Amino acid sequence: MVAGVAIAVLFAPGGVMLGVGTLVGPAAAGSASCLWDDPAAGSIEVAGTVPPALTATNTAGASITLNHQQLVRAATIIAVGAREQIPPRGQLIAVMTAITESSLRVLSNDSAYPQSAQLPNDGDGGDHDSVGMFQQRPAAGWGSVEHLMDPVWSTRAFYGGPAGPNHGSPRGLLDIDGWQDMDPGAAAQAVQVSAYPDRYAVNRPIAEKILGTLSGVTLNAGGDGGLACDQLTGTGDLPGDLPGDLPPGFPGALIAAAASQRGTPYVWGGGNFTGPTGGGFDCSGLVLYAAYQASDERIRLPHYSGSQIHAGRGIGWGDKRPGDLIFFSYRGAGGPHHVAIYVGGDRILHAPHTGDVVRYGTIGEFAGQVMTVRRLG
Repeated sequence: MVAGVAIAVLFAPGGVMLGVGTLVGPAAAGSASCLWDDPAAGSIEVAGTVPPALTATNTAGASITLNHQQLVRAATIIAVGAREQIPPRGQLIAVMTAITESSLRVLSNDSAYPQSAQLPNDGDGGDHDSVGMFQQRPAAGWGSVEHLMDPVWSTRAFYGGPAGPNHGSPRGLLDIDGWQDMDPGAAAQAVQVSAYPDRYAVNRPIAEKILGTLSGVTLNAGGDGGLACDQLTGTGDLPGDLPGDLPPGFPGALIAAAASQRGTPYVWGGGNFTGPTGGGFDCSGLVLYAAYQASDERIRLPHYSGSQIHAGRGIGWGDKRPGDLIFFSYRGAGGPHHVAIYVGGDRILHAPHTGDVVRYGTIGEFAGQVMTVRRLG
């Protein structure tokens, strides 16, 4: 980490920030099928406040009450899934799994790995040589004890796929062929390879209620006794073309330059000092374009967020102002994977990812990540 740079971590142990908003992709909007059963549906994003408790009943008829900290853990799983563009069905499977494995707790294993007790945890699990929220085994190659005790890292490992930290070995959910078409309990078992394969499905109703509560999606009993969803539509953008109270000078000009490109497609590697290239911008391409335009061609940033993080000066999280840059990193990573322009409140302006466009967003989209603030000009 760059010396002098202040960071903020949402979802640190004891943290309470999380939002509860819903951004449903076009594939889900207006669909007649239940959101959880639609493997093509867009990911749910979270931003707001976690409730103090939640009670739900599993398929065995047992009533389970989860406390605030357990719901924060569930919200972390949802937030990571949203950032990784995991469909809601995948997020459901991950929450089901963590309920079953750890009751949504980050568990140490004091006997097998004494060092795990010194890391932030929600109690001692002591199950063979497993640790963390998904009870993953360091000896099986899931990751180090330190990584698996990190709820964000362990969630990324469970999801797996091209963006996962284990690159398919062991297999995460996205590495399982046909996981989208499998029963959620069977999909969870395919990842966990448990000696008790039927136990995950028992907790599906609890996971559904958690996702409904934390996402703002309402679950209703359908006419055939199954689930139907009252789905909220949205494009992921926030209202208003441009804030009316832009700061003076360079910060306001930076926001205005980036906002002039709203709706431009995300293109990996896209963007230069004069505009989009290849038909669009990526996150650092948008920032370098806006900085160059706002500074009368004086600031020429490199086209890489890992290099841009060294530009300007570090700012404390509580001192950030509109026009500052926010860099987002996974905890334990060597550098940022994303950069956005801070607009004020919880709002940012950025080029999010493939399939999206330059748009306003929220800091809550990156809950659970390390956030670094830099100021140009």
